[in-house]
Amino acid sequence: MASTTPTETPPEPPAASRRAASTGRVGDKVFLGLSRGSGILLLAIMASIAVFLGYRAALAISENEGNFLTTFDWNPAGDPPVFGIAVLLFGTVVSSVIAMAIAVPVAVGIALFISHYAPRRIAAPLAYVVDLLAAVPSIIYGIWGALFLVPYLGGLNLWLDEYLGWTYVFDKTEAGVARSLFTVGILLAIMILPIVTSVSREVFLQVPRMNEEAALALGATRWEVIRMSVLPFGRSGVISASMLGLGRALGETMAVATVLSPSFVISLHILDPGGGTFAQNIAAKFDEANQFGRDALIASGLVLFVLTLLVNGAARLIIARRKEYSGANA
Repeated sequence: MASTTPTETPPEPPAASRRAASTGRVGDKVFLGLSRGSGILLLAIMASIAVFLGYRAALAISENEGNFLTTFDWNPAGDPPVFGIAVLLFGTVVSSVIAMAIAVPVAVGIALFISHYAPRRIAAPLAYVVDLLAAVPSIIYGIWGALFLVPYLGGLNLWLDEYLGWTYVFDKTEAGVARSLFTVGILLAIMILPIVTSVSREVFLQVPRMNEEAALALGATRWEVIRMSVLPFGRSGVISASMLGLGRALGETMAVATVLSPSFVISLHILDPGGGTFAQNIAAKFDEANQFGRDALIASGLVLFVLTLLVNGAARLIIARRKEYSGANA
């Protein structure tokens, strides 16, 4: 007769383990709820901003006697009211493009120098100084631009007019101080330089060391290592950093208002005084505007809001088009 052995029951986990597991499940639920609520809250805030801007803009545009997109004048207090964003859109885009064309190459160069060329005793203080520049208030940049940059850019403007005036863009047709979109672009480039540099530097520091060592082992020079290993790996980070800088350039207010001599004229001569941007126009006219005038300014703010969303959306599409941009192959 076969003997039967009693089935052994597994020992129960200690009470401390059960409590820890229960606490972990509660913590997971709380974290899930908080993260989900944060995402929903962000979407709700964005939607509320869009609804507010759209409603107030519709009130103003419905009574506008001019074409909101093509009119060069801004007179919402007139009878009848006439206003348009053509000059503001042109000035915002041109000044931001100038800023990006100057800032991004310089920022990438500084980031590469700090991360791959400079000795550690120099790289750390230099990185600290660059990060410190990002904390300088906009009004300080504006005062410095108005009192230092504007007077001393006159010589550069004359040089560009003499040697590059044949390009039409650098042809200076009006006399006066350098309160132009070109000056605004240079000031914005200085302001966004720390942002682009800091983000790009951190991305370049994340390049796998083995990739660089393998390239050096194959006989690559320092520049070839950067070109083949560092820049491809950090491309998405540089694009993201550039979009952060472009976002600040598009919406910069006080520095632009301090430096620019506004006028509602579109001119491709970027050295001539005049022009305007969305943020500068809102800051300059908001206090003196009546209720309808403020609705008109809010309508221009809606365009800036949409422009910023389009820029960020385009950046995400550029990154997503190729897998190596997103780091999927890293």
